[in-house]
Amino acid sequence: MADVLNHVSEINTCARQEPKFLIERAENRYDELLNRTVERISKNNSAEIVLLAGPSSSGKTTTAGKISQKLSKKGHTAYTVSLDDFYRNRGEFALDEEGKPDYESVTALELDMLNRVMTNLVQQGHSLLPRYDFVNGKRLDDAFEIRLQPGDVVIFEGLHALNPIISERLPQDALLKLYVSVSTRLYLQGDEVQMTKRDLRLVRRMIRDYRFRNSSVENTFSLWGKVLEGENKFLAPYKYCADILIDSIHNYEPCVFRREALALLDTVPQDSDWFPEACRLKKQMEPFETLSPNLVPQDSLMREFLGAKE
Repeated sequence: MADVLNHVSEINTCARQEPKFLIERAENRYDELLNRTVERISKNNSAEIVLLAGPSSSGKTTTAGKISQKLSKKGHTAYTVSLDDFYRNRGEFALDEEGKPDYESVTALELDMLNRVMTNLVQQGHSLLPRYDFVNGKRLDDAFEIRLQPGDVVIFEGLHALNPIISERLPQDALLKLYVSVSTRLYLQGDEVQMTKRDLRLVRRMIRDYRFRNSSVENTFSLWGKVLEGENKFLAPYKYCADILIDSIHNYEPCVFRREALALLDTVPQDSDWFPEACRLKKQMEPFETLSPNLVPQDSLMREFLGAKE
């Protein structure tokens, strides 16, 4: 598997001279990681439950979907279940130190229901599952049913998927645990970091929030600290419980995000509390070459943040 080009000069040279090759190489690297993961799942006949966790904007949803598709091609029926569907109803969340609903804690999930569903799937081979209505803040229980045949797999994806409280009642040989995140920094010269792993995720989130959630850059920045706090508290301690680590970086991503990211960061006014953060992130993005998002394949993980081709 090809190593990740992780220096700005290397990425820019390739972006100028062979942009399609740069993108293809990154896509192939990520795809090979997924192929290895699917091979591991496929060979582990006892693993009926795959637990996939990762921080915000790591590409969890796309990764889970791609693994499901690849398993299907190998003859396994694969179901993908979001832990978000197990959220408590609006008004039932515990409050944080500021007296606000705590959406980041594992206790935001209806844990008894989640444990019951997983236990039923492993022991009985079938279970009713909920769907969450985010518009009305209400969980619809027993919304659909999964019935497993031999070789079928259920992928549970979400921030808390690796927390032992999720799976402590299950036989461990029935589980395979995956952790997906940006795990590569990008460097300017030598060991001088140009973009941290968290900054790469922040740019992803900023663009996705604007495109799909009608959210301003300032709003994304205002939420980011709380998001990181939740990750440090509820995800980081369990990262190394994973059987497989998947690095979701696509090293060309600063190039295809650059034009839109800089334009969005320019919308932050000078009198905003977030203006220094906007300036800092602009400085991180500016050294990269600009590439058209239309070069990105329609099935790329980057489409989770960019949306469909125009």
